Amino acid sequence: MNKKHLCMGVIAHVDSGKTTLSESILYHCGKIRKMGRVDNGDAYLDTDQMEKDRGITIFSKQAEFLLGDRDVTLLDTPGHVDFSAEMERTLQVLDYAILVINGSDGVQGHTLTLWRLLKRYHIPTFLFINKMDQARRTPESLMEEIQTRLDRHCVSFTKKDELFFEEVAVCDDGLLEKYLESNTIEKEEIKELIASEKLYPCFFGSALKGDGVDSFLKGLEEYTKDVTYGDLFGARVFKIARDEQNNRLTYMKITGGSLKVRQKLTNKGEQEWEEKVNQIRVYSGEQYEAVPEVQAGMICAVTGLSHTYAGEGLGIEKEANLPLLEPVLTYAMILPDDISVNQFLPQLRQLEEEEPELKIVWNEKVGEIQAQIMGEVQIEILRCMIRDRFKADVHFGEGKIVYKETILDTVEGVGHFEPLRHYAEVHLKIEPGEHGSGVQVLADCSEDLLAKNWQRLILTHLTEREFIGVLAGKVLTDVKITLVSGKAHIKHTEGGDFRQATYRAVRQGLMKAQSCLLEPYYAFRLEIPAANLGRAMMDLEKMCASFKTETQDDKQAVLVGIAPVATMCNYQQEVHSYTKGTGRIICSLKGYYPCHNEEEVLENSWYDPDADIANPSASVFCSHGSGIVVPWYEVEQKMHLPLQTGSVQEEAEEPEWQTRVPKPQEEYFMGEEEINRIFEQTYGANKRKDSKKTKKRIEKRVISHGSAMRPKKSDEQYLLVDGYNIVFAWQELSELAKDNIDAARGRLMDIMCNYQGYKKCTLILVFDAYRVKGNVGQMIPYHNIHVVYTKEAETADQYIEKLAHKMGRDYHVTVATSDGLEQLIIRGQGCRLISAREFYEEVKQVEEEIRKQI
Repeated sequence: MNKKHLCMGVIAHVDSGKTTLSESILYHCGKIRKMGRVDNGDAYLDTDQMEKDRGITIFSKQAEFLLGDRDVTLLDTPGHVDFSAEMERTLQVLDYAILVINGSDGVQGHTLTLWRLLKRYHIPTFLFINKMDQARRTPESLMEEIQTRLDRHCVSFTKKDELFFEEVAVCDDGLLEKYLESNTIEKEEIKELIASEKLYPCFFGSALKGDGVDSFLKGLEEYTKDVTYGDLFGARVFKIARDEQNNRLTYMKITGGSLKVRQKLTNKGEQEWEEKVNQIRVYSGEQYEAVPEVQAGMICAVTGLSHTYAGEGLGIEKEANLPLLEPVLTYAMILPDDISVNQFLPQLRQLEEEEPELKIVWNEKVGEIQAQIMGEVQIEILRCMIRDRFKADVHFGEGKIVYKETILDTVEGVGHFEPLRHYAEVHLKIEPGEHGSGVQVLADCSEDLLAKNWQRLILTHLTEREFIGVLAGKVLTDVKITLVSGKAHIKHTEGGDFRQATYRAVRQGLMKAQSCLLEPYYAFRLEIPAANLGRAMMDLEKMCASFKTETQDDKQAVLVGIAPVATMCNYQQEVHSYTKGTGRIICSLKGYYPCHNEEEVLENSWYDPDADIANPSASVFCSHGSGIVVPWYEVEQKMHLPLQTGSVQEEAEEPEWQTRVPKPQEEYFMGEEEINRIFEQTYGANKRKDSKKTKKRIEKRVISHGSAMRPKKSDEQYLLVDGYNIVFAWQELSELAKDNIDAARGRLMDIMCNYQGYKKCTLILVFDAYRVKGNVGQMIPYHNIHVVYTKEAETADQYIEKLAHKMGRDYHVTVATSDGLEQLIIRGQGCRLISAREFYEEVKQVEEEIRKQI
């Protein structure tokens, strides 16, 4: 158990012979007696039936073997692009990587992606150029391509002659000076260059025939360094799986100390858990050995843990960075008629644990389960897994592009959360980040303002979830969020208060910022006959591609560039068709860039950031002993701490976001006087008779219910109806709205007229018109009700909230809505709340009463 241990992973473009090389390594080291074949279905590492059926690696597998005096764990990873996320998770635990290149094809598009990943995770890499028995190219020409397209420090280890030592020496300035003086390079110096990613050894051979494998293994043994680990326990989780008995397996690499059976493990997050390790398994192929203890450097699978996830750090180990490779298409999952969504979703969560990139969600708006998937091959595998494991035959709809959002300017977002006996305020500087950086979280806040423990809690809240943008509700990326200020209350602040304030601060900042929609782009290499060059260039221009001609002669042309995934999805078939099978296009995911048709995408998104109750931009302040909701554009008028990045926003006299919200002097608001005018116009002065009797009735009610109840100025009933909230909540109106929103709105107005005629209340129906540019708002009479269209930048719920605040304590006000944001203030201001469902039942009951009377 005290032997030195190395973890090596084999990665490659599909069909490069990666699994064959793994089999050959195990055979030449004496681990297996016979080399298996992928296409024969008897490979030592491709043990799953789906892998045997398709002849490809789908799941990463491990094998243990002895290399010299070291124990080595060899991880064989998927090569197909659709399963590259599984491969990337494995990279997080490697000491060294073996990159396999097909000698017949050279450096492929996906090979460049793999190389970028190896650089990102800082993994020392050995290269094995395979299938040289079939290659039409010489090692010299292949080395030239590898040095040009990958790294000039890739050096052939075939011959240890003078040229070899010169190429090694130029990889490091210090070593070059020494070599020029002594004309020698020590083996330890070469090992150090490889370990520090300054040198990449290249070997040539044929894994299938065993050519060059022995010299490659000798190179691995001689030029790899032992890894030193600390005594404190640490582990990196890189995979979740289940065995044949459905036991949950947590695959991890021990990065410090050791792990024993029955040892207790816990996490470092806010929602703490503590669980015991029931069993430790060391797998090799299909078989495993149950061991009592594993040392640092080893890979193992653990049972007994139910909360772990891929990328998690345990003990002293930090959480892994967000993966670079992720799906760019979303597919709708179509379930059989006899399967309930509520019953099936928890089962799908098991698959999401094992394949985190799936991101399975229930989209309530369209009523479907959605999953993010890499491609068609993964769909086939996913269908098989669901059928075998859950006995359900599911299908998938057409793929849709996964968009993201970022911002283009710097803002300070403010979030305040202060219902009664709670308090937290958070100020966040949100600025554009580097391309591909994801969401970076920092702190630049004085401990005199906010204690360190609260700062750490805020940073935890910033990393515990994905934030979405305000353009189309897509995941936020490429931003840097810095905590710049905050405030807690010595008595009333609780941990959850800062979660609310933090989320609202991010959202408030995004509402002010200039947002940008991003879409995925492919990097492509198009190889076509010269005669088809004109057609290809015309196609690429139509696909909004940026490209250039890499090479061109009388026979062939090569175009390279980038293009949106949305426009290039099925172009491979077209290339094959118009070149009569002689052309090919190689694509790899380049990253996310500004959307080429943003306006079109936004028009079809139907996303309203103000109506997204799961991501509120408003803050909650305390007024007269109760919480009131303050819209995002008024938060800075009420916040308790000054802005910390004022200089950024003072560059323009009037920030762009201010032009989208109402000025105080321009506010259109139906206040108490206007309500009274409506009241007089609708019912006449006779409704004010018997005021003394009314006053007595109120006094009786106060006595019977206790002195805390505030008497109302009038017994008259007012009903405020959130128009579009009701339209989309009532099925008959929602169906009508799909074809004609004006017809649905008119139908609701007629229904409300009938309802008011029976109930005799003052009914005010409020519709959003906040997206109508330049709209100042209007109130129009419609038969016996009042219809309000809000002004630009004001939603119906904001209008109703202000109206409820004005009227709720003096009048009997009922609000019909299902909007969660409205409910807090409605209940806090003495108003009655009726949900859309309850209101529907009441309206139907009134209609039935009307029919009976008629």
